[in-house]
Amino acid sequence: MARKTGLGRESPYKALSGERNSRFAIILKVVSALGLKLHAEAKP
Repeated sequence: MARKTGLGRESPYKALSGERNSRFAIILKVVSALGLKLHAEAKP
């Protein structure tokens, strides 16, 4: 995953650790507050 994203190996662990608010968690809160839903789909 780190290779595909171009992030350092530790970055995904830090973002998903729950120890601090990740940027994505903040984005999800904003999206939810707007009454929207994100949809993810695998590439064909």
